[in-house]
Amino acid sequence: MQKRTAPWYARLWPWHTPADDAAVRRALQDVSGLEPAVVVTGGSRGIGLAIARRFLQAGHQTAIVARNAVRLEEAVAELKASTGADAIAILCDVTEPSAYDVIATALNRNGLYLDILVNNAGTGLAGPFATHSEADLFRLVALNVATTTRLTREALPAMLERQRGGILNVASLGASVPGPNQAAYYASKSYVVSLTEAIASENAGQGVRIAALLPGPVTTAFHEEMGAEQSLYRYLLPPMSAESVANSAYRWFMFGNRVIVPGIFNVFFFVALKILPHALTVPLIYWLLRKPDALNRS
Repeated sequence: MQKRTAPWYARLWPWHTPADDAAVRRALQDVSGLEPAVVVTGGSRGIGLAIARRFLQAGHQTAIVARNAVRLEEAVAELKASTGADAIAILCDVTEPSAYDVIATALNRNGLYLDILVNNAGTGLAGPFATHSEADLFRLVALNVATTTRLTREALPAMLERQRGGILNVASLGASVPGPNQAAYYASKSYVVSLTEAIASENAGQGVRIAALLPGPVTTAFHEEMGAEQSLYRYLLPPMSAESVANSAYRWFMFGNRVIVPGIFNVFFFVALKILPHALTVPLIYWLLRKPDALNRS
């Protein structure tokens, strides 16, 4: 049977409700014979793939979730080549209501249970809000907001019962300010950060790490796919590698930070966005998120 991992100082938290030791033992008994696993949604490429690699390098059993079978297979092979460890591939569309059950079943087949959930799957939209189709907007909300909310809600109770585990929700530095020309994307990530910080506060001292990751620009295909590759911020703000973001995410998540901002420059930008009034920051972000051809027409 696995031992409780809630630290001794958890009981000193001012509003911590002492755990029922018998209930914790029963919850751990339910997963006896199974190994804890890290599950990374959107784990077949970009930041998700890099985070999966970092957990594998640290010795965690790790599963990656994606809906593209070919890309998923390639990612597993890449992880094996770079780490020497086998990642579990879970083919699943996480926007489906049954996604959590699909993930749990796949883990159980491999002798695992969900211990740490990384909600990384997400999408973006660039350009004026009024130009986006209703289908694209609702797809963004379904993936960035609804899916993160649902998977977090479904995973958290069992973690609290066991008094161990964690949830890492991948947001964006853009969550700190309204984002003209990426309005829905910035708003969705603001929701993720607010939700995560609130849940972390509600469950402080319960042995479960809950954190939001706020990366700035990263050298992945994400910006190009959302139609933002030519936006001014891509030329002016220094990007980080996905590996650097993953290393920072792993380090500070294991340390227990609730909000993780990778990179010194991004930390400075994050603090500035918190301090400066929107009257200054929103026009700046509007300018940074515009495309050069839009400036030429203005």
